[in-house]
Amino acid sequence: MKTSSQLRMIRKTRQRFKISDSIKGKYRLLVHRTNNHIYAQILDKSGKNTIVHVSTLSKDVRDVVKNGSNKDAAVYVGKVVAEKAKEKNISSVVFDRSGFLYHGRIKVLADSARENGLVF
Repeated sequence: MKTSSQLRMIRKTRQRFKISDSIKGKYRLLVHRTNNHIYAQILDKSGKNTIVHVSTLSKDVRDVVKNGSNKDAAVYVGKVVAEKAKEKNISSVVFDRSGFLYHGRIKVLADSARENGLVF
């Protein structure tokens, strides 16, 4: 019997393999979630340098969001990451959910980023 973290790593490698063709020439919006916080970052085209990083631990987000583990926090993080991406002239990204299932806080963050101008 595999643990949930082992299953997530299997999903993560499968997803990275599927999007590896579409990553070339685009930025990647990488999302990570823990029980208490949610993180979003935009990596450059090589995947080695972080251009934009926002989380519920960031100072500007922490002042607005009281609880980092709910959907309201994910909506705000999605909005802020999209705004910061616009400042850096990034409009199109590839969404990398890091093996997490596309529901709950991950889906809400993605929808919020789309509503605020990111295309993926």
